[in-house]
Amino acid sequence: MQDERESYFGQYGRPFQERVFLGLITDNTWATQMTEVMRPDFFDLRYLAYLTDKYFKYFEKYKTFPTLPLLISIVKDDLRETNNAVLKEQVVEYLSRMRTLPDMGDLAYVKEKSLDFCRKQAMREALEKSVELIGTDQYDAVVDLMKKAVSVGIAASVGHDFFEDADARFVKINRAPCPTGIAQLDEKTILNGGLGRGELGVITAPTGVGKSHYLVLMGANALKVGKNVVHYTLELTETAVGIRYDSCLTGIQSSEIQDSKEQVLDAYKEMPLGRLIIKEYPTGSASVATIRNHLEKLALRGFIPSLIIIDYADIMRSSREMDALRLELKLVYEDLRNLAMEKNIPIWTASQSNKEGSGSDIVGLENMSESYGKAMVADVVISLSRKPAEKATGMGRLFVAKNRAGRDGLIFPVHIDTSRSTIRILDEDTLTLQESLAQDENTRKKLMKEKWQQVMGSK
Repeated sequence: MQDERESYFGQYGRPFQERVFLGLITDNTWATQMTEVMRPDFFDLRYLAYLTDKYFKYFEKYKTFPTLPLLISIVKDDLRETNNAVLKEQVVEYLSRMRTLPDMGDLAYVKEKSLDFCRKQAMREALEKSVELIGTDQYDAVVDLMKKAVSVGIAASVGHDFFEDADARFVKINRAPCPTGIAQLDEKTILNGGLGRGELGVITAPTGVGKSHYLVLMGANALKVGKNVVHYTLELTETAVGIRYDSCLTGIQSSEIQDSKEQVLDAYKEMPLGRLIIKEYPTGSASVATIRNHLEKLALRGFIPSLIIIDYADIMRSSREMDALRLELKLVYEDLRNLAMEKNIPIWTASQSNKEGSGSDIVGLENMSESYGKAMVADVVISLSRKPAEKATGMGRLFVAKNRAGRDGLIFPVHIDTSRSTIRILDEDTLTLQESLAQDENTRKKLMKEKWQQVMGSK
């Protein structure tokens, strides 16, 4: 068996084996599957076998995997006690290379092939043991052995047994939401604390209304409560987005930020902020796979975000070329939702509204440009609207168009300050969509009555 393993790894060489361990350290779900089917001695490179052994033993003891910085600390302590200078040098050299952000493009292939091979190895070992058991008439043991071999390396959950698992339905789910920082939205009956882990939130609005500013506000409010944020920008530069964060966090107008360096940095010393990474990609160049690869690179540096912001999904590249743009956009949103669930992290992004939305008092789901399928995928859809005449005053409306966490159909009057990337809900009564429409109808009737009286009075 050892020879077979070595010949398998030998045909791919050192880069493939190093990629296998890279997959373990960046994907805990896949690593959990591999603990059932892979042993450290599957590697013919000693330093990888050594690191995998430490990695798996930590999981066996604590039921969770160590982060890369913690693993490095564990390895350092252990290597101090050994006189194997060669192994120490190999481990240090490999970990140093891992932290220089290697290309992750082929990691999915490596993980698929490795898991498939390890499951086949488990089946072969089970068959060899079965031959011995059959020789001693232990047929029941053969059945149990083969069942176990078939099931290893696959997802542990078989589903929710409605009656056997009934208690699970009465345990309050901890969504660990990331607050929006807008108190009226974070209320229990609406977003119930904010956007939850694994959820996709979308802000939709006509061009120039404030989608990007809303996304900055979401990131800034997350930073204020100590959350780590990754902000992907496909339109603005990294520094331009950074200035908007400076403005939103300090209250200084964005046009004055560059002349207020000391004031800005002094303000941050008084704020218990999380960490922020801003990453720029050219418009139309980044796909969800691009985002996933970057997140895996950040994980190698010990940075795990609590919130992901993408500005914005409509100008991302689809993972597949399709006949219609609407189908590609729907696929992008589906991939983003899958990424949120896979990483167990909330994602906020934005969507452009169609032409009709630019002239509407309220932007609804039907106004999301190109594909209604985007709304179907999202967990939360918030819209912003303000007519050209309202831009000078900053007045507008925020509409909860869709919400799986609580109430929707609510309209809030807001003040949008694009100079500071802030959005504030005004202290006025909240309206439902039906109340707003009724109010608009009454306003129209009142105006018609006044006009009629003016006409009759002039005769």
